[in-house]
Amino acid sequence: MSKDETPPTRRRRPNLGFTLLELLVVLAILSLIAAVAAPQAMKWLGGAKSDAARVQIENLSAVIDLYKLEVGTYPPSLEALVEKPAGADRWNGPYLKKESVPKDPWGRDYVYRLPGEHGPYDLLSLGDDGSEGGDGENRDIVSWQ
Repeated sequence: MSKDETPPTRRRRPNLGFTLLELLVVLAILSLIAAVAAPQAMKWLGGAKSDAARVQIENLSAVIDLYKLEVGTYPPSLEALVEKPAGADRWNGPYLKKESVPKDPWGRDYVYRLPGEHGPYDLLSLGDDGSEGGDGENRDIVSWQ
């Protein structure tokens, strides 16, 4: 290269990546969003289980009432809705589409009491904690309210 010639200009490659600082800022923002949104999402999920239990109890109550209309008495147990009990001559079941009584959204059996303390029968789910009483997600979902 002679003195009069200028050195060839170097072509700069465009910046193809992110800096470590940029990545850390994005991670911090995502962490803040997750910290705020996660508790709310868990609250909605828990509320959905309570709502599902309420709907199932209403459906089971309607089926129990249909059983009484056809047989003349309330079923001795929830299993009588899928299998004919002894002495139920006018049984026209099964009264449920499935071959078994559904579990509550927490995976436990519904509590069925005959006679009931609040009506001819009581039907309830014990909520998330599986014991009577409680608040929030531990609250019982009942057929008489």
